[in-house]
Amino acid sequence: MTSLTTLAPEALLFDMDGTLVDSTVVVERTWRRFARRHGLDAERILATAHGRRTGETVAGYAPAGVDAAAETARLVAEEVEDVDGIVAVPGAPELLAALPRDRWAVVTSAGRELTHRRMTAAGLPLPPLLISADDVTEGKPSPEGYLAAAAALDVLPAAAIVFEDAEAGLRAAAAAQSPAVVVGAHRGPAAEGCLRVRDLRDVTVAGTDGGALRLTLRHSEPTSRI
Repeated sequence: MTSLTTLAPEALLFDMDGTLVDSTVVVERTWRRFARRHGLDAERILATAHGRRTGETVAGYAPAGVDAAAETARLVAEEVEDVDGIVAVPGAPELLAALPRDRWAVVTSAGRELTHRRMTAAGLPLPPLLISADDVTEGKPSPEGYLAAAAALDVLPAAAIVFEDAEAGLRAAAAAQSPAVVVGAHRGPAAEGCLRVRDLRDVTVAGTDGGALRLTLRHSEPTSRI
């Protein structure tokens, strides 16, 4: 059963991969190559890599003796070059086009160059404000990126709704005390109590009202956090 909920946030903060951009095929290709090179279990890596910075995943899985910095640089370079199969998440172009430019940001575990490549490949506008992996000292699930975005937009974290699809990002939103909406099928512990939308076609914006956005969500789960 679906329900409609109308909200009035002051800003929207988006994760990129899996939320605005469907890069699943590229992400899987990249980590499977990494796993083959080092004799690792690709499925285990993929189960935890989503939503985290590349270097943190490399550090967590690279065998002893592997130069983690060099391996991270190699993976990032591969991802920047590989945009085959990248598409926009349904509804993302329409939602971003409807938003005032000073009311949204992208907060991603991808680097700045990779973000530009993937957003462009998906036919999406570059964000007016980007907090990338290059701009934080700690990646998700640290709240650093979401706190920085809220501050840059001059809104309280609690007045900004986060759109996420991965456990690490949802944990980051919770730590920032920003309400979160789950995009897609993720059902980890951090998704409990959050509104869930199938994709961004279920999110519409009807301008602003008294400084707040008029946001309508068609969702499948109620929540006590928003």
